[in-house]
Amino acid sequence: MSTLHDTAVRGFASDNYSGIHPEVLAAIAAANDGHQIAYGEDLYTTRLQEVFAQHFGEGVHAFPVFNGTGANVTGLQSMLPRWGAVISASTAHINVDEGGAPEKIGGFKLLTVPTDDGKLTPELVDREAWGWGDEHRAQPLVVSITQSTELGTLYSVDEIKALADHAHERGMKLHLDGARISNAAAALDVPLRAFTTDAGVDVLSFGGTKNGAMLGEAVVVLNPAASDGLIYSRKYNMQLSSKMRFVSAQLIALLGGDLWLRNARHSNAMAQRLRGEVEAGLADGSIQGVSFSQPTQSNGVFAVLPDGVADKLRESFRFYDWDASRNEVRWMCSFDTQESDVDAFVAELGRLTTA
Repeated sequence: MSTLHDTAVRGFASDNYSGIHPEVLAAIAAANDGHQIAYGEDLYTTRLQEVFAQHFGEGVHAFPVFNGTGANVTGLQSMLPRWGAVISASTAHINVDEGGAPEKIGGFKLLTVPTDDGKLTPELVDREAWGWGDEHRAQPLVVSITQSTELGTLYSVDEIKALADHAHERGMKLHLDGARISNAAAALDVPLRAFTTDAGVDVLSFGGTKNGAMLGEAVVVLNPAASDGLIYSRKYNMQLSSKMRFVSAQLIALLGGDLWLRNARHSNAMAQRLRGEVEAGLADGSIQGVSFSQPTQSNGVFAVLPDGVADKLRESFRFYDWDASRNEVRWMCSFDTQESDVDAFVAELGRLTTA
């Protein structure tokens, strides 16, 4: 099959747009020859457990799945009884971008809290953490946070620990959506376990696709007492891969060495470069009328553009509106974003805002 797309084109719409990192692609090929037992009894999935233990601590158990929505739904479902509810930020992926799957497929109620920066605090959690024992109210039993958040912001280690302590004191558990967990660890410059296992997170979704994998995430149970039935629910949620060795091989390629960290550091650095060049353009007048709506702490830049600029800029570079009502957009950088991509993007933004 011939290549159907222009391989020189890279945009800023999503880190899902990027291809497979060559080292991950090589790992898939290396796992390909011969036969291995299906449905996770293969040597690669066994090895994956050891790799996750190196990053998150002994006793953790990783359940490879196909995608982030599947990881979130399956992981949260394992933490809850049928009458349970999950407290999250209103901007959370489980609330905004998963097509109702958490409630429709997971069967649990979402209790959402507005937050300007995408982050929950113990005080915000308490807006929905009530009504235990009331048969008329879905019972709030899990708090779910995202690291890094959907707005590109980061929780500090202490902030996550405070949330975990707060949830546990009230008989709730803490779930972490880690679709961009590698970017968070790279930005904070701490080990993955520092803001997960050691901070009191019970279950997390580990993201690989946005950081160089072809496909593949994992539900990672850090606290075995907080999760039940994953071996069954992964199957009936259609997240059990028959040829699981190829999902596991990708995650081993990322986590077995430092590829996960190299990729995340690069995409974070490209976002910092993008923001820095726009700020420099605003300072010298080569860019006009642009402002930023969130701090740039991982690999996403959130900006507000002058009227009409977004659509014109999209003629050359793909990206998404975040809040079209106020001209807010999101620019995402990937492991394969190049400095020249950023420079060309900023130059076109300058041309359009000063025309």
